[in-house]
Amino acid sequence: MSDAPPTPGIHHVTCIAGDPQQNLDFWVETLGLRLVKRSINQDDPTTYHFFFADAEGTPGTSMTFFPWENLRQGKVGTGQVSRTAFRVPEGSLDFWEDRFEDHGVDYEDRVERFDETVLPFYDPDGLPVELVAVDIPDDDPTVPWTEFVPDDAAIRGFHSVTLWLGDSQRTEDVLRTMGLDETASEALPADSRGEERTRFAATGTVGQYVDVVSTTATARQGHGTVHHVAFQTPSDTDQSAMRTAVQETGVRPTNQIDRHWFRSVYFREPNGVLFELATSGPGYTSDEPLDELGEKLVLPGEFETQRGQIEADLADVTVPRADRVDADAD
Repeated sequence: MSDAPPTPGIHHVTCIAGDPQQNLDFWVETLGLRLVKRSINQDDPTTYHFFFADAEGTPGTSMTFFPWENLRQGKVGTGQVSRTAFRVPEGSLDFWEDRFEDHGVDYEDRVERFDETVLPFYDPDGLPVELVAVDIPDDDPTVPWTEFVPDDAAIRGFHSVTLWLGDSQRTEDVLRTMGLDETASEALPADSRGEERTRFAATGTVGQYVDVVSTTATARQGHGTVHHVAFQTPSDTDQSAMRTAVQETGVRPTNQIDRHWFRSVYFREPNGVLFELATSGPGYTSDEPLDELGEKLVLPGEFETQRGQIEADLADVTVPRADRVDADAD
């Protein structure tokens, strides 16, 4: 383990989608997450960047998307996050299976993993996702968003990501350097892409786990794949120390980049998965009041001077609202 303060866990996961309205409808209405930021890809301002999270955008709850409509369908494989898992309250999986039936969601049978029950499913772009039933503590840092899903079933931030890797050893060394400890291993089913799943745990409560599976499955980035996974380095000091620590493992981290709601450092771990280190602040309420998060297109920094052209290039979208959905149903 390095001298850097260990990461508490996952900060956010960023994925690639297709149709932006379809993406909004599914992640807000079907899964019940809050759109906490409607912005643009700061490296490609012709594309939206949607941030879905809990009620307050708590670190460890943000699933974000770049809806690149013209990109091809992706294929999950080696050098990628193969699945992203969310925490839901113990006893809520019956609710979620009924909801998936009602909304036509493609889901699979429940499985047991490390003594937890897991419900695998796919979003409309084919992104592999999971719900994991856990006992939510009274002092849990997440704040459920309950516009579409009741409190006793609402998603409560990340549980884990699974990495598919060609040669896991060097990646495991990076994870240890980041402060994650190996906690368990178990054999995978015979029809899976790998033989064994190894779990690493961070120090926090939300987004605590990274599972590692060795596989040679061919990958192709596109719709339905993860672009990168970000880990929490709460302060600039924490991030700088972690940047130095991972650099000493042989990876090549970027300098710090200001992403407006957090500051980031990026690097590809030895098997090619894009990792990010992200600070906790300044947060999603730094430029919008809490009760107005996601209501309008936010253009950070110099992009505001280009608002007219940027808005002209983006598709019109409507954020689902419970009162609007109920009215349509009537």
